[in-house]
Amino acid sequence: QVQLVESGGGLVQAGGSLRLSCTASGITSFRLNAIGWYRQAPGKQRELVGSISISGRTNYADSLKGRFTISRDNGKNTVYLQMNSLKPEDTAVYYCNAEASRLGNLGINSVYWGQGTQVTVSS
Repeated sequence: QVQLVESGGGLVQAGGSLRLSCTASGITSFRLNAIGWYRQAPGKQRELVGSISISGRTNYADSLKGRFTISRDNGKNTVYLQMNSLKPEDTAVYYCNAEASRLGNLGINSVYWGQGTQVTVSS
């Protein structure tokens, strides 16, 4: 079973930076097709921040382009979310999400979520 653990959240002042990590385990029998970052602010729906595909292609929410960057370290089974020039409205719980297929059954894609990490940006 794929497990995802986020880390790196915390309290930061506006204009500061944070780097979140999402480490995957239990993936020996899986192909990770994509890893995505989502966030959910209080009283709001969960929204996509961005994602990185198996080929390394990234995409981002339009409103976050230029401030947020997703990268990965395959050797560590970890995907990073670098967040710069943070604003109070970036305050949310940040989740990572994996789309994965079992080796030998690549036609079926399953989705897994981490437990989330809190990011709070003070003004």
